[in-house]
Amino acid sequence: MHIPVLAEEICQWLSPKPDGIYLDCTLGLGGTSLKILERSGNNAYILGLDRDPEALAYAKKNLEHSSSQVKFFCGNYSHLVDFVHQEGFEKVDGVVFDLGVSSLQLDRPERGFSFASDGPLDMRMNQTEGPTAADLVKVLPERELADLFFSYGEERFSRRIARAIVEARKTYALDTTQALVAVIKSAVPRAYRQGRIHCATRTFQALRIRVNQELDLLEPALRSAVSLLKEGGRLCVVAFHSLEDRVVKHTFRAMAGKDHPTITILTKRPVTADQQEIQQNPRSRSAKLRVAQRLAEGVFP
Repeated sequence: MHIPVLAEEICQWLSPKPDGIYLDCTLGLGGTSLKILERSGNNAYILGLDRDPEALAYAKKNLEHSSSQVKFFCGNYSHLVDFVHQEGFEKVDGVVFDLGVSSLQLDRPERGFSFASDGPLDMRMNQTEGPTAADLVKVLPERELADLFFSYGEERFSRRIARAIVEARKTYALDTTQALVAVIKSAVPRAYRQGRIHCATRTFQALRIRVNQELDLLEPALRSAVSLLKEGGRLCVVAFHSLEDRVVKHTFRAMAGKDHPTITILTKRPVTADQQEIQQNPRSRSAKLRVAQRLAEGVFP
């Protein structure tokens, strides 16, 4: 069973109750939802949503002993309101987002998310939808590639990498992860290739975000989640890189603003993993949890 990041902290903030209804917008392998159920005495009800059919299949197995307490949906969290309403619920007691790529996706070479091993340059969270990362690398103009790597990956050598990609694709297909890594390595300085962070990290991040429209969908989904919360209900969001976290922070601030606020922010600073969790799961090192609480209509903090 995959150990979810900051699951204990999420449960502390949510304080799941036996009759509570909770929406897990990024179900993954079901680890956070399992914790929520356990904290509620296995009497809460979970609406579990994930866009990755493979992850959803694992979640169903991991939560099979609580199957009567969980409803599974395969889809994008941009449609979260529809999923809740089609189950006959108007409001929920809590909502969770665990953003970014999952361990299941990273650890499977055939999914193409990781540069650690060779595989098709795919990166789609749902492999039945939309263009792959290889499709983007094949057709995007040099300037658009450079802007993509800089904006979504904060890659300082974005122009060099984009130029190298455009030259390389004239002679061979960049359709595997290692083919792209080789081009990136050829484009950046030696010191950067030998740095603490792998030189392909930011480029891969940028392509993944673009392929899955992660940043475009996030703010509307957060606002939709708040609209579903009961008075006093809580929204917990875990982000793993600065771009995601910035969207969460700014969206929370906007919704908590002076003019007609809908939430109050409970975490003035993001909650991070302690040293014990980081040792058990190194991927938790960059995680940041932000929590907001739904205000009553017309009530100002």
